[in-house]
Amino acid sequence: MRTVKGMRSSKRPVLTGRVAVVTGAARGVGAAVARELSRRGATVALIGTEPGLLAREAGGLPGPAHWWEVDVTDDTAMAETAAAVRERLGTPSAVVANAGLAEGGPLAETSAATWRRVVEVNLVGSAITARTFLPDLTATRGYHLQVASLASLGAAPLMSAYCASKAGAESFAHSFQAETAHLGIAVGIGYLNWTDTDMIRDMDRHTVLRELRAHMPRPARKVFTTDDVAGRLVTAVERRSRTVYVPRWLVAAQVGRAALPPVVTRIARRSLPRIAGTTPFRATGLLGAGGDADPTGLGSAGSGAAGRP
Repeated sequence: MRTVKGMRSSKRPVLTGRVAVVTGAARGVGAAVARELSRRGATVALIGTEPGLLAREAGGLPGPAHWWEVDVTDDTAMAETAAAVRERLGTPSAVVANAGLAEGGPLAETSAATWRRVVEVNLVGSAITARTFLPDLTATRGYHLQVASLASLGAAPLMSAYCASKAGAESFAHSFQAETAHLGIAVGIGYLNWTDTDMIRDMDRHTVLRELRAHMPRPARKVFTTDDVAGRLVTAVERRSRTVYVPRWLVAAQVGRAALPPVVTRIARRSLPRIAGTTPFRATGLLGAGGDADPTGLGSAGSGAAGRP
């Protein structure tokens, strides 16, 4: 067995024999979580909207797995997928709600459809995921992990849809946690900072967003690998943790979150006019290869969004 740092090794991995569902599993954090769950003994159901990547990821896992192409905002398709997961793999006892999108740019220049799509996937899709697999988690007294963000704790300018949706997903998870505790279900929230995904790499290609990140305090600029993040998230699944912070210092941001909005506003008041003097603020469309692959066609490649340097 692979020994996880900070945990005692055992003869039998904690997740052996358990079925775990991961949304947004075609790439990035979701794909890395699926790989780590499989390494630790779980049977994995991969859910996403990119069939080629899902098939490749599922086929490369060390343990049993299967994939389903489904949009997490589609209630009917998600219900059908949950039934198919039960029939093919067994009843899930762990769900990682990871599917997410992001866009950047001024609210006034962002299309209503793009803004709404980010909220629908990150917030509404998270709620649909939880509701869809609630009967399974009730039957298994299972664990639900909602992937959130530093954006849940402190909002940033030019990222209004992402910040609003991630804060909403955090609040939803707290409510879901309280609502299901008596059923024996544990609900956790994963707070992530910058992670080396297609989404973040695409963000850095937009001068305005890259400049905004550059003005963050040095520890807050560090980018973590998807494997590092996945390891922490899967350990949270094993331990049924209420919270997991990557990096760990984000717990300090949690404690001081009431002070963050005025600090961010003060920095933005100075920085945004200076940046705007050399680089126009433009809407990006949905960020990253995952955004470009979104079935709505609202990604930066498909929508013709401006904003490239």
